[in-house]
Amino acid sequence: MSFCKDCIQGVRHEGEPQGTLETIDGVACYVATPTVDYPKDKVILFLPDVFGIEINNAKLLVDDFAINGFKVVAVDYFNGDGLPIDVMNSASFDVKAWFAKHGTEQTRPPLDRVIAVLKERGVTKFGATGYCFGGRYTFDLAFDNVIQCSVVSHPSLLKVPDDLEAYFTKSKAPLLINSCEVDEKFPVEAQTQADEIFGDGKFAPGYKREYFPGCTHGFAVRGDMSDPLIKAGKEGSFKAAVEFFREHL
Repeated sequence: MSFCKDCIQGVRHEGEPQGTLETIDGVACYVATPTVDYPKDKVILFLPDVFGIEINNAKLLVDDFAINGFKVVAVDYFNGDGLPIDVMNSASFDVKAWFAKHGTEQTRPPLDRVIAVLKERGVTKFGATGYCFGGRYTFDLAFDNVIQCSVVSHPSLLKVPDDLEAYFTKSKAPLLINSCEVDEKFPVEAQTQADEIFGDGKFAPGYKREYFPGCTHGFAVRGDMSDPLIKAGKEGSFKAAVEFFREHL
């Protein structure tokens, strides 16, 4: 791949998505392909938060990974039913009911079908970058050693320390965690436990945790770009992910 550490292209905060929508074995995906030569046997799976692959921020992130030399496939494992972007401002929307309809039984099969087709197309190495809800599936894929490199940003739905210990025991995939100061889904206590389990060279495949002060859950995808700390967190987490994939995938 004709890139060096110092020539990483930064993440954009606005603009028009350049990727394409593709249906893979009945699953809607947003796909971004580098314009330069790239390894055809590698794909990064972009595993979105509860808002799915339709929001502009997610598509721009996918595009920006492709600009940095990776083919990326964002998977709609919500089957066209991601949370509405304005749901946080709605007192009437039943989030618990939504989650009840989007459990493992509904959301894992679409992901597996996409991976199976990509393997048929010659992909032999997968990375995954998971945000919030997608962090859970990044761990699950790593447990099964389906992926060869893991990046999670403000992950949710993890049982700590159980899932961290399971990752250490089962997975061979290097792990990067992008964490932040205020995150009830992956708080500082969980971050500390991750360092205790994986850090100081204990996890042979490779481990790194980035910490972004002044940021809250969701910072790597969504956030107030007028806040310099949140802007730095989004840009820093993206740069860390690109560097980690270049080193380990």
